Amino acid sequence: MQKLGMKLGIIGVSSVLSLFGCGGSQPSPEAPANPEAPAATEGAPAADSAGPKTIEATFQPKSGSELAGTATLTETPEGVKVVLSVEHLTPGEHGTHVHEKGDCSAPDGASAGGHFNPEGHPHALPVSTPRHLGDLGNITIGADGKGTLEIVAPGTNLKDGDPNSFVGRAIIVHEKLDDGGQPTGNAGGRIGCAEIK
Repeated sequence: MQKLGMKLGIIGVSSVLSLFGCGGSQPSPEAPANPEAPAATEGAPAADSAGPKTIEATFQPKSGSELAGTATLTETPEGVKVVLSVEHLTPGEHGTHVHEKGDCSAPDGASAGGHFNPEGHPHALPVSTPRHLGDLGNITIGADGKGTLEIVAPGTNLKDGDPNSFVGRAIIVHEKLDDGGQPTGNAGGRIGCAEIK
């Protein structure tokens, strides 16, 4: 009888060990909380939730002016939306253009080069096509010396290295009205410059 009890005891212990063996049914502390959730793949690109690319550029006064302000550029499906907000200018119309070089180092803004015109079109106001990609028209300045301009430049973008990109260029505000004349609108000196980086 005692031998039978020992055999049953050994069988019971064996059954328990086979069930629980080295942590058999115990969950690993490193197991994910939700086993149905897909595991992250190493090196997979993150979802793009940043929205459209936007660049803000600050104007530097040029040619003895006191111009101050900002340019905000946002990439849209139609082209780059440019919003200028400036102050300390004489009231009236002032020509504005994107120029070919993102260099505002010269006191007169000449280091920014000519109008941005990769397609070789004649100069024109925004209501006309074809025109320079950098032709933004005129900004209207009120009696308080302040003004804003909002315009979309079709065919442009903010992609690094793209031939139609505004990145690496500069926005120039001129002392006079852009009248649409050749070759650059007769807008006079450069009184403000903002590097687009």
